[in-house]
Amino acid sequence: MTKEFVRCGVSPSRWLRPLGVVAGLLLSLAAHAQVKILVNPGDQGEQSRGATMTSWRTAIEQVLRKERFNDSTMAGLADMTSDLSATRARIPDVVVGPAHLIGSALRYGYTPVAQLDVRSQAVLVVSTHSPITNFQQAAGKRLGLPMQDSLVTYLLRGETVAANTTIKRHFRDLYETRYQDALLVCLQIGRCDVVGVEKATYEKWIAAGSQVKVIMESREVPGLSLAIKDGSKISADAFRADLAEVAAAGSKTTRVSPQDFTYVSTLGYFTPRALAGAKVVDAKTVAAMLSAHTARYIDTRNDAEFNEGHVPGSVLVPYVEKSAKDPDFTSDADQFNIAKLGPERDAVLVFGCNGPECWKSHKASIAALKAGYKNVNWFRGGLPEWRAAGLAVDTNAK
Repeated sequence: MTKEFVRCGVSPSRWLRPLGVVAGLLLSLAAHAQVKILVNPGDQGEQSRGATMTSWRTAIEQVLRKERFNDSTMAGLADMTSDLSATRARIPDVVVGPAHLIGSALRYGYTPVAQLDVRSQAVLVVSTHSPITNFQQAAGKRLGLPMQDSLVTYLLRGETVAANTTIKRHFRDLYETRYQDALLVCLQIGRCDVVGVEKATYEKWIAAGSQVKVIMESREVPGLSLAIKDGSKISADAFRADLAEVAAAGSKTTRVSPQDFTYVSTLGYFTPRALAGAKVVDAKTVAAMLSAHTARYIDTRNDAEFNEGHVPGSVLVPYVEKSAKDPDFTSDADQFNIAKLGPERDAVLVFGCNGPECWKSHKASIAALKAGYKNVNWFRGGLPEWRAAGLAVDTNAK
């Protein structure tokens, strides 16, 4: 069954010409195995997201019908958090998304191909009549942001860290919403004193006559970009050639390199390097433990990630994460079935997920410790480290 795999957030007109590139790419893929395409244009607003989704879906379905390329998956995951996780698990073959999604993907075996001409930047915005004029004056105020895995939040957190503070310390209260457009209302009704959005969103507000002003700008990063999975049957050279033809016809795309994503790729929510009460283990140690049948490997990812590839012999116990990616997280809204770990509190358990940016195994390890398990091993590097060590990966679905 073909799934939908498309999502949205930029102006449809900006994507109409680049859609021809995807059409050309799919034509060249018709003779190959199933191709998985992930598209996440961001979180500016629901309306623009829907329009872009329609444009992508129409163009791709036309190509698939014409070329009888029926063995494909174009799935739309729930949010940026899921898409970041999917690229860490190396599920999609083609990824289109904001700079931090591509920057993260590069660490897990993807190659950047091109970006749209408009670069991305986050800004802090206040009402025109607000006395706040800079970041320092926003201390102790109420901040509104998109969700924690938004490009805006990544960039503004980077600027906050550069100012030798944190969002939690600098601001009195944090209001989060799924779409950037909702933050204008937050300002207007007085729920937020300052909000963070993409510069393009701010410019849209100004064009509509909104009374707002910018008090801080982040560093610029690449705009919406495209990357392909290393080792797939997709030709990067052919992809670039198609993009060059589109650019010559008037579509403004530019070539990118891994170096273009160096800054944004440092802004992820990396887990701590240690965990009190647990032993942090590496791939070699985990392999030895499993070979000796002295431990159980608990995979805390979701079903799709597990089915794409997992440590042989591992047991899937998903950690459904709603809490913040922070050492001070509160797990009240999270879900983790402790009972599936078994009744023996002396059992040796290894918890893993998708590498240092994946907090699920970290949080599951803490849950196990709180439940009284005495031999908790946290495999911080997870499946990416396991793969990098050249160890076998099981691709049989559970």
